[in-house]
Amino acid sequence: QVQFVESGGGLVQPGGSLNLSCATTSNLFSIRTVAWYRQAPGKEREYVASILPDGKVENTISVEGRFVISRDNMKKMVWLQMVSLKPEDTAAYFCQTNPPLGPWGQGTQVTVSS
Repeated sequence: QVQFVESGGGLVQPGGSLNLSCATTSNLFSIRTVAWYRQAPGKEREYVASILPDGKVENTISVEGRFVISRDNMKKMVWLQMVSLKPEDTAAYFCQTNPPLGPWGQGTQVTVSS
């Protein structure tokens, strides 16, 4: 199973930036697509962005031009660079293989508020 640890969240004002990190020790990391998801209180989990083993990326339209996903297969890490943050980006952010191969981690909280 693939287990991840997310970090890098925090409290920022609208228009601010954050860089989230996701790390694993799994040997399956380098051959699996990894995605970022987010979930706000009382709402369903939402897909944000994903990256294939070869580095090809995609993202949901709501973050287009603002969020960039990247990975390093040697370091077994995935990042989510976020700029121009909006209040509606407030959520707990999680990384996970697609399809899921392990439990969901604790996530990292992103709060965008003035």
